[in-house]
Amino acid sequence: MNFAFNDIFSEIAALLFLAAVFGAIGMRLKQPLIVSFIALGIFVGPSGIEMVSTDSQIDLLAKLGISLLLFVVGLKLDMHIIRNMGSVALATGLGQVLFTSVFGFLIARVLGLSVGGAIYTALALTFSSTIIIVKLLSDKREIDALHGRIALGFLIVQDIVVVLVMIVLTALGQEGDTSSLQQQVLSVLINGAGLLVGIFILMRYILPTVLRLLAKSQELLLLFAIAWAVSLATVGVMLGFSKEVGAFLAGISIASSPYKDVISARMVGLRDFLLLFFFIDLGAQMDLTLINEQLMPALIFSLFVLIGNPLIVMTIMGFLGYRKRTGFLAGLTVAQISEFSLILAALGVQLGHIDSQVLGTITLVGVITISISTYMIIYSHLLYEKLVPWLSIFECKITYREQQHSHVGIDSSADIILIGLGRFGTGIAKILRANNYQVQAIDFNPDLVHKANDNAHPVYYGDAEDPEFIATLSLEHVQWVVSTADDVHVNLALLHGLREQNFQGKIAVTAHSESMAKKLRQAGVDLVLIPYVDASQGAAAQIMEM
Repeated sequence: MNFAFNDIFSEIAALLFLAAVFGAIGMRLKQPLIVSFIALGIFVGPSGIEMVSTDSQIDLLAKLGISLLLFVVGLKLDMHIIRNMGSVALATGLGQVLFTSVFGFLIARVLGLSVGGAIYTALALTFSSTIIIVKLLSDKREIDALHGRIALGFLIVQDIVVVLVMIVLTALGQEGDTSSLQQQVLSVLINGAGLLVGIFILMRYILPTVLRLLAKSQELLLLFAIAWAVSLATVGVMLGFSKEVGAFLAGISIASSPYKDVISARMVGLRDFLLLFFFIDLGAQMDLTLINEQLMPALIFSLFVLIGNPLIVMTIMGFLGYRKRTGFLAGLTVAQISEFSLILAALGVQLGHIDSQVLGTITLVGVITISISTYMIIYSHLLYEKLVPWLSIFECKITYREQQHSHVGIDSSADIILIGLGRFGTGIAKILRANNYQVQAIDFNPDLVHKANDNAHPVYYGDAEDPEFIATLSLEHVQWVVSTADDVHVNLALLHGLREQNFQGKIAVTAHSESMAKKLRQAGVDLVLIPYVDASQGAAAQIMEM
C-alpha cells in the first residue's frame, strides 16, 4: 500500500497530523511520546503504508533537531562541571565501552555471525543514544541531578570513541593505502585541538560582545543561537567529528553568557518539534519483512544491552565511591543503543564489511532497546524502589564520592529544612532567615551546591526522592520540611520518606496545579504552595488594601 504524496509540503502536513494523532493515543494509553513517534515512523515507512521512505527533507529536519538538542545541552554546562565530572565520566564511559564490546563480540560469535559481523554488532551495542537520554532526562528535570551530569559525561566520552571508531573503519576500508589510518587519526587530533582553541578565543574575546549587541532583540538573539549551533555542527563534520560534537561545543561556548537561559527557554519548543522527525525517521528505517530471521538474535542482543550495560555502569560507579541509587539511575541511561550504532552499521554495509541482514538486526535491536529503556528511565525511581534490596552489592561501605559534593553536614539546630533552591526556594529562604529562623537548604544540583557553599549560608547536597538520604537528616528539632520541587512524584516520595523516619513536624510542598495540590493534600501534607496562585492572591490583597 503506497500513500506517497506528490510534494513534500503535503507529506509534512500529513506527518504532523498523524504525529498529533499517535501522540494523543500514546498519551491516552500513558505511553511515552518517543515510543509513539517511533511507532508512527514504522507505520508511515516502507514496512507500513510507504508514505515516507527516509526522504532527504525528513532527514534534514531530523539532523537540525539533533543539533539543537545538543546545543541546548551544551548551554547548561560550564567548564567547572566538565572538570568535576571528568574522571568518573572517563572511567565509566571507557569501562562500559570495553565491557560491552568484548562480551558483545563473544555473544555474536556464539550466534553464528562472521568475525566482521560480530565486530560491527559488538561496536553497535556499545554506544548509547545521547539524543534520547538527554530528552528523557530533560523532560524529567534530572539533567542537573548528579546522576544526570554523570550520564551526560560518559555519553560524551562514548560519542568521542564512536567518532574515532568510524575514522578507523573508514581508513581500513581504503585498500592499498597503509598510511591512511595514521594520517586520519593525526588529522583528527590536530583538527580537534584547533577547534577547541578557536572556540576558546571566540568565548574570550568575541562572543560576549556579539551576544550583548544582539540581546537588544530576543528574536535576533534566537536566530543567532540557531545559526551558531548549526554552523558549529557543520564545522564539526568538516573537521572529521560529528554534528553532535560541534553543536554541543557551540552550546558550551555561550554557556557562561548571561543570556543562556533566555536562549534555552526560547529554543526548547523548536527543538522538540524538529526531534519529532528524528524519531519518525528512526521508525521508518525498520524493515519488518526480515523480522522472523532477525527476531531471536535481536532479542538476545537487546537483553544484553538492557541488563548488561546498566550492571557494568553500576559496578564501576560503586567502585568509584558512588551510592547505589546514583549508580542505578545513571546505569539505566545506557540501556539502549545509539543512532550512531545505525550510522556505524550503514557504514559497514557501504564498505562491504557486513551485509544488510546484520544492519537489519542492529536496527531491530535499536528499536527494541530504545522503546524499553524509555520506560525504564521514565519509571526509574519506581524500579529502584522495587530492586533496592538487591543493589547493595554495587555500593562501597564509604560513598566518599557523593560525600564530597556536600561541604557541610545538616545543621542539627535547624528550624526549617528547605529542599530546592530555585528562585522560589531562594526567596522563601531569604524571608525566613530575615525573621530569625534557622534554615538548612538542600539541593540535588551539585553545581548549585558548589556555588552556594561559597556564600554565608551553606547548602547540603541531597535528593528528596532518595529514602536513604532522608534517613540521614537530623529531624528531631525541625518544625517544617519545605519542598519547592513541583513534581508530584518527588513530593510524594519525600512525604513517604519522612513518615518512615517518624517526622513529627509539618510538611509543605509545591504544586503547579490545583489537581496536583488536591492529590498532595489527600496524601497528608500540611501545606501546599502553588507559586502563581499564592503570588496572585498576595498581589490582589495588596491592591485592595491600598
